[in-house]
This record gives sequence, structure tokens and C-alpha cells, in this order.
Amino acid sequence: MNSLNFPAGMHVFERGWLSSNNILFTNGDQTLLVDSGYDAHSSQTVTLVESVLGQQPLDILVNTHLHSDHCGGNSALQDRYPNLQTLIPPGQAAHVDSWDPIALTYQPTGQNCRQFSFTSTLKPGTEMNFGSSSWQIHSAPGHDPNSLIFFEPLKRLLISADALWENGFGVVFPELEGERAFDEVGATLDLIGQLDPLMVIPGHGSVFNYSAGVLETARRRLDSFVGNPIKHARHASKVLLKFKLLETQHQSFDEFAIWATETPYLMQIRQRFFASIPMDVWIEQLCDELCKAGVATRDDVYIDNL
Repeated sequence: MNSLNFPAGMHVFERGWLSSNNILFTNGDQTLLVDSGYDAHSSQTVTLVESVLGQQPLDILVNTHLHSDHCGGNSALQDRYPNLQTLIPPGQAAHVDSWDPIALTYQPTGQNCRQFSFTSTLKPGTEMNFGSSSWQIHSAPGHDPNSLIFFEPLKRLLISADALWENGFGVVFPELEGERAFDEVGATLDLIGQLDPLMVIPGHGSVFNYSAGVLETARRRLDSFVGNPIKHARHASKVLLKFKLLETQHQSFDEFAIWATETPYLMQIRQRFFASIPMDVWIEQLCDELCKAGVATRDDVYIDNL
């Protein structure tokens, strides 16, 4: 990470894959945090923020989008900082206001997110201060139809959320629900190419230097999914299983398989793309592929995260 290119007072907490990365800004009139990680890691999120702020309050929390791994710590931060202003993308504000965990996808995906409130919504096409720097707010649909990315044009820094990682991008969830969203991924990649950042702070993984090659890698991945939607659906299914393993770490395989069969979003994917495969065979296949990829291990009784 080349921190010399960061604005003063910008702190990046790299969290891994169960929780999204968090970006804390301290050099300005108000302190601000981008994304809050997953519910299971919410106490760690609070500790990380406190480790920098000390007794200083966190003033503003901004979410790039409302997947559970990006906003699961919102409630804990609101408890810790009672005057915290929370800004969210506009598309699902009504669902947050009425707290609908089904529409917000938390219940269907079998993921946890404690109820939180919001102060106002972010407006794509505008700018706002993150610390002492002005950042552009851009709509970035594809991975999530309401997702946003943030760009600081002077140092050419991009907070890309799950629209761009060093080796690809996040699952295109609307495609799994019957919506045409691969084109939106392509348009978001076009936007990032036009912004031409020097450095990218992704939603997951390390900060990386941007290059045309990074975008080419993402486009090749997109092309492979466009040409083979079943490949994308299989990848998404394994991502959801891996996410659960990241949370549980160690679980009996029977319990894990029961959880999978009781998770509506996984069953929706199976019905749309893999209905001809018996349920138990499908789950076995996916778990075997996770093990062969070196991200899980299994014996006669247990399945473990690696």
C-alpha cells in the first residue's frame, strides 16, 4: 500500500472477506467511516475505529451498498456513537426505514444484520467531503443495483466497493434473480476506466495500483459469465457457502447442508439453474469444489474453513 498517495488522516482497515474493508477519515471538520463490516465482526469494527479516534466521536457513517458484509456493523456503531449520522444509497431507503430483512436480502441469504437507522441518503452525481477532501459520488450498479463508488479526483483515489477488485468483482446478484445486470457491470467498468484512478481501495482485499490490466482482467471475467451464466450461478452458490464457512469456521457437514437447504436464496439459484441435480448431490458437488480450490476442508463429520 502506497500510503503517501492517501489524503492526510485517511486510514484503511483491511478486513478480509467476511467483513468488508473500512476507510476512516479523521482530517476534517467531521470524522467519517466508509462501510462497517459484518455483524459477527461488529465489536472489532468498533475497536478499530476507537483505536484511531480515541475519545473523539465518529460523526458520519457512509455505506457503499447494503449487503450484510458492508453494513452489518452499522447498529453497533450507532450504539457506540449516539449522534452518528448514517448515509445510505437511496434505492433501499424505504426497506431500511420499515426494516424489511427479506427485501434487504439478509433473511433469504441466511446472513445476519442487526436493524439500523439512517439519517439521509447519498446522491449520485454530487460531491461530499470525506475528511478534508472532496469525493465524487457515482452510481455503480451491477453487483448490487444500488451500489455506489467514491472518487477523489486530485489524488485519483477510488473507493470501489465490490464493483472492482484487483482480480475481478463481486457476484452479480441481480442476474441470479432474473434481472439483466451483466451490462450494468460493463457500464460500471467503463465508468472506472473513464475515471482512470491511480489507486483503488476495494471492498475486499488489499489496496492496489490501478492499471489497464486490472480492468482487462475484470472484463475477461465478465465475458466468461456472459457466455456461461451457469458458471456465474455456480460461482455465486459457492460464494454464499464460503461466506457461511467464514462465519462458522467449523461445523458438522450435516448441519451445514441443512443450513444450505433452508437458505431461500441458495434454493432460488438451484431452482433457476440446477433443478435437474438432486439437492444432496448439488451441495456435495459445491463443497467438494470448495475443498479442491483449497478454501475449505472436510472429513467424515465436519467441514472447516481454510
